[in-house]
Amino acid sequence: MSVLITKTEIENGLVQLGVKAGMMLEVHCSLSSFGHIDGGALAVINALKNVVGPDGAIVMPSFKHSPHLPLNETDKKLGLTLKIKVLHDENEKTSMGIVSDTFKKMPDVINGEGIFRVSAWGKDAEKHALAGFQHVIDSGGYALLLGVDIYRLSAMHYVEDCMPDEIKNKSIPPEEVRKIYPESEWFTEVWTPSVKPWYTIQDRAYEKGYIDDIMIGNAKCMLVQVKNVIELYRQALLNEPFELYGLEVTPNPC
Repeated sequence: MSVLITKTEIENGLVQLGVKAGMMLEVHCSLSSFGHIDGGALAVINALKNVVGPDGAIVMPSFKHSPHLPLNETDKKLGLTLKIKVLHDENEKTSMGIVSDTFKKMPDVINGEGIFRVSAWGKDAEKHALAGFQHVIDSGGYALLLGVDIYRLSAMHYVEDCMPDEIKNKSIPPEEVRKIYPESEWFTEVWTPSVKPWYTIQDRAYEKGYIDDIMIGNAKCMLVQVKNVIELYRQALLNEPFELYGLEVTPNPC
């Protein structure tokens, strides 16, 4: 059932969730998950600005990624599980969602550089734009997941240097695929884990009290202690990576 949500109701919900003035937030949002918002994406953005205030910061991904594109028969025969186009036109719809796409174009928002850039507003906005989500992590900031879950938490990728090559390499497409979809223009993958490893981390984070949540309209909204949660992932990648990804443990030849 669709419900009408106002900016004031979003603000009240954020405060009830634990968002405070001066907070540093990595924000990911699915606008449609709320129901109908009076004022759309701008209402969400303005609610966030009002709650954290100028001494806080809002940092959103503005990656130059298209939405996931449908796989054709050739793609499926090649084993592709994911196909995304690198975008060059700022006006194209991205996979980041309408809230992020609107946020990055606002005059008081600073955009970073590169394909995996972020956009930032508030205190230290230039530093955030330069550092990506690393400044949020290092400063003990939070992530705010509005109508999405841990699979939109970009900071998780910041600890994947601990992932064994045997797991990393499973997703890398072969040369045959890269000839059709050059890496400078496309992101492709050829493997999907049989389990959802990040949900295991999300469950552990809930158990430890690192995530709080509340419903705002129809959207489940989560406030996440970023550094603590990604540390759970890092430890899992160091200590139980194959189990986490539903793979058989590689035997130690020694």
